[in-house]
Amino acid sequence: MPPDLAFVADLARSAAALVAAQAGSVERLTKTHATTTAEAVTACDRAAQRHIVAALRQRFPLDGIIGEESDDGAGITNLAGASRRVWVIDPIDGTNNFVAGLGNWAVCIGALEDGYPTLGVVHDVARNLTHAAARGAGAWAGERRVTCAPGGLSDRSLMMLTCNLVRSDGSLPPWFLRWTRQVWKTRMLGSAALEAVQVGAGVAHGAITIHGKLWDLAAAAAIVLEAGGVISDLDGRPVFPIDLAGYTGAKVPFLAAAPGAHAQLLAELRNPAP
Repeated sequence: MPPDLAFVADLARSAAALVAAQAGSVERLTKTHATTTAEAVTACDRAAQRHIVAALRQRFPLDGIIGEESDDGAGITNLAGASRRVWVIDPIDGTNNFVAGLGNWAVCIGALEDGYPTLGVVHDVARNLTHAAARGAGAWAGERRVTCAPGGLSDRSLMMLTCNLVRSDGSLPPWFLRWTRQVWKTRMLGSAALEAVQVGAGVAHGAITIHGKLWDLAAAAAIVLEAGGVISDLDGRPVFPIDLAGYTGAKVPFLAAAPGAHAQLLAELRNPAP
């Protein structure tokens, strides 16, 4: 494993260890800044992010940093750097699960260079399983090298869906209503990053997040791409490179898919029939 990837994997695990004992016993707070809609946050999110930022600043002093949290709740963290690399942090992806004591939450650290994912770590805390990848160095789930599932969709395919699927007009997408009657197995973990890395691990053929933010995707995208998968928006356009200048938390809807399933899934998303 390349030294920078090993360092970030260890950092994600240490951040998880800092807060894991408090899962299920911490107060749920609500973010107040303008780019959120009643999103959950805890003191643990902020403590874990402080820990990560401090370590990244020490090892990579010239790099930029974008983090989901800020200590006063007034916005996100966006620290400019002098290099082309920006680290993107989600200290607890799946905060509502963390608050409830449900094990589906992860610590996510990703790197974008010129707007492209080049390194990512998604540490699945309850399973003590670190998903990790660096460009050109392979994708890993723990000690196992992983690739996306072969072939297209079948009756054995898993589809990962992040919980909030309601569109701006209050309706559900027709494809979701249709999929409830189809043979694909839909699953919701409550963590966009954990759902997306199942594509990189070859467990699922696709993962869809409608209301995600950059920090939900950056680390997982590096893993999916290095595993041979595809990342696009819900219309099939590339998500990356992404312009990070002035990013304040805009939504980044995405489809992560195995290469043989991506076109099929886009056709499904475009089908207006319920």
